[in-house]
Amino acid sequence: MKLTLEFGGGLELLCDSVKMHNVNVDLQDGEDKLTMKDLLTWVRSNLIKERPEMFMKGDTVRPGVLVLVNDCDWELSGQLDTKLEDKDVVVFISTLHGG
Repeated sequence: MKLTLEFGGGLELLCDSVKMHNVNVDLQDGEDKLTMKDLLTWVRSNLIKERPEMFMKGDTVRPGVLVLVNDCDWELSGQLDTKLEDKDVVVFISTLHGG
């Protein structure tokens, strides 16, 4: 499944300072849809190069990370259970900033 992933608000620093990633994520055996939970596991294993604890806590993103799926807040579409489709755009933005 081809997806576009964008990281902002400092999260790109965890991915070698690359903000946009065009990726191809394989479905798990027996799965017909990719969920956000599956994608987060894939991102942690394949894109996050350092300090994964700054991006994820347990199976989900840390508090303070805004997640948009096709410009819609994932809290409106089921969070971890959100089903993704080919060519979806997923954006992760950290809302926490130092001062």
